[in-house]
Amino acid sequence: MKKIYKYSLATMVLSLSLVGCSMTKTNSVATMTNDRITTGSIKNNSIQGSTLKTDIKVPRVFYFEFDKVMLSTEARSALRLHAQSLRSNPAKIRLLGHADERGSREYNMALGENRGNVVRDFLIQEGVNSSLIEVVSYGEEKAASHGSNEDSWAMNRRVELK
Repeated sequence: MKKIYKYSLATMVLSLSLVGCSMTKTNSVATMTNDRITTGSIKNNSIQGSTLKTDIKVPRVFYFEFDKVMLSTEARSALRLHAQSLRSNPAKIRLLGHADERGSREYNMALGENRGNVVRDFLIQEGVNSSLIEVVSYGEEKAASHGSNEDSWAMNRRVELK
């Protein structure tokens, strides 16, 4: 019964996403050179966006979809900047993996660890020394938001770079 509910919910979310996509004619664009990230969107055949220098504050929290461990395009762009900085100025970092309250405590601890490991592996792939990276999972224990709704759950599915 739980699987049927899970698949029904996933189907409903996917359907709503597709409906939203059909109404919006906007595509996100992100490119990166050595010293800057260019972000923007393409809407009705015109490009709107900005160029961000790497000396501005780069996100240190990376969010995940429900029950997933895949990095978003935005997370990969920010992590590349962190990797570049860590290659130039090596320092120990800690990756704190989190999950929302759904699922057992054990499952959420493993999910938080897997999310942290994905970020660690990406940084290593980008040239960061693996001995500088520590992964810690808090599972559902240190929620960023304490509500029991989709907005709160989305805030809790994350990896923090400390």
